[in-house]
Amino acid sequence: MQLMKDPSDRVLFKRGPGSGMMPMYSGINHLAMVTGDMDGTIRFWRDLLEMRLVGGLGRAGYRHYFFEISEHDMIAFFEWPDVEKIPEKDHGVPVKGPVAFDHVSFGVESDDDLWVLKDRLEAAGFWVSEVIDHGFIHSIYTFDPNRIPIEFSAPLADVDIRGRPRMRDRYPGAIAREGPEPRAGVWPVVQRATPASERAVYPGEGLVFTDDDIDA
Repeated sequence: MQLMKDPSDRVLFKRGPGSGMMPMYSGINHLAMVTGDMDGTIRFWRDLLEMRLVGGLGRAGYRHYFFEISEHDMIAFFEWPDVEKIPEKDHGVPVKGPVAFDHVSFGVESDDDLWVLKDRLEAAGFWVSEVIDHGFIHSIYTFDPNRIPIEFSAPLADVDIRGRPRMRDRYPGAIAREGPEPRAGVWPVVQRATPASERAVYPGEGLVFTDDDIDA
């Protein structure tokens, strides 16, 4: 993989294995969840977990609020009328039928952070698991007030699956056995990249954030 840079050494884009342009990912901009109780959600995510409430959109029957996880990552919540809490489901327990989401894990810097969070959550009356050793991370598990299963994970210094990917599935499929890097020739090649002159951007809900005359 080749990194293409400008004269100031800033990475502009990656050139992939098929010599096509690859996107430069910076993290999860936001993971959008749903709540029927935004006030309770703010109390948990902003005041208990100390994730700043950095943005809010709303009108009658609709809210969309953003909480800061890190410099690059946020978690957001829609609030809609008549939303019901999901049934409580333990993290990683298999289910049948339609499903797309199991749980979300938030990275912390060390085991000390796990214990700070465990103590704080338990003091607030929330169930929290014991600290679990997963080999490459240590984790605790809990639920937010919407019954969303969440995890907090601290890395282990001697096991870095990003720097040294490891496949430990006993029976991986043929595609997984191809390895960790993106494969060329799997998807159709772009025949015509959209030129700058044709790159239209259409207005969305968040344009209100550009109005500096309205402050929270």
